[in-house]
Amino acid sequence: MGPRRHDDETARNDGASVEAESAASSSFVDLRDADTVDHVLDAIRPWLKRFFEPQVRGLENLPEGAALLVANHNAGLLMPDVFILGDAILHQRGVEHLPYALVHDVILRIPKLCTLMEKLGAVRAHASGADSVFSAGKKVLVFPGGDLESMRSYRDRHRIVFGSRRGYVRLAIRHGVPLVPVVTAGAHEAFMVIDDGARIASFLHLPQWLRVNVCPTVLSFPWGLTFGFPPPFVPVPTRIVMEFLEPIHFTRTGEEAALDAAYVEACHAEVVQAMQSALTRLAARKDVGVRARIRRRWAFAEPVGVWAERTADRIMAWTAHPQPA
Repeated sequence: MGPRRHDDETARNDGASVEAESAASSSFVDLRDADTVDHVLDAIRPWLKRFFEPQVRGLENLPEGAALLVANHNAGLLMPDVFILGDAILHQRGVEHLPYALVHDVILRIPKLCTLMEKLGAVRAHASGADSVFSAGKKVLVFPGGDLESMRSYRDRHRIVFGSRRGYVRLAIRHGVPLVPVVTAGAHEAFMVIDDGARIASFLHLPQWLRVNVCPTVLSFPWGLTFGFPPPFVPVPTRIVMEFLEPIHFTRTGEEAALDAAYVEACHAEVVQAMQSALTRLAARKDVGVRARIRRRWAFAEPVGVWAERTADRIMAWTAHPQPA
């Protein structure tokens, strides 16, 4: 009878845990506080303009009602793209269009930070959290690349790097919501990632212990060369351009389609191709990146910008890993 009572108690505890998680997830939408959002963005906006001179295009592509916004991630823990996106949507489309961002569990385990993040619209990166947002007819924001993309090397600054993550596609398919790609160019020039340290992270088993896939070597101001995620740094002034692409509507939706691995992979390829084409196009513009800032402020210093970019490319060439055959 002892083991039986233990199993019954375990089942009750598991059931209570699931109910608690469901209740917590359903309340995420109600935790956002519009005043907190306004105060934070008001405080950050001068900093965004000073360092990044952001331009946001294509907001007319943001649909009414529920949708999944899928964006590329840049500049490590600085995350200027998150605040630029939120500020643009809030002031051009209104708070009802402001998405709820799926956030790593580690962030939401820090008590005071968790409270602030939830007031800003953070939702635990779990299917139940996204379910509650979509059920309320709201939008969800995801960065599928996560730490893998936000800490990608400087040589990959113009690449979409989502790795093996396909959960975002299954999320859109399962709920039948439009997927809106959001592409940011110029942000990943705010510092220099010499190497993402994915091999070191794997050797140290960081993906299993901390759900972290990288252990980067970074060059930033004022810290110089650092290993691991750098402390808050002063970004190199750069020009960021963000573009909302036309929504993608998948032909098949529902649970069965979400479990079709081949279909999910085809949808993923469609999204990445659209985002990569847009990023390549934006990165080629003369008004994007560090060189754009140099050109705008000191037209005569264009050669300095060219020299800086070529020097950075040489550094990356010296540190490049040989590519597997």
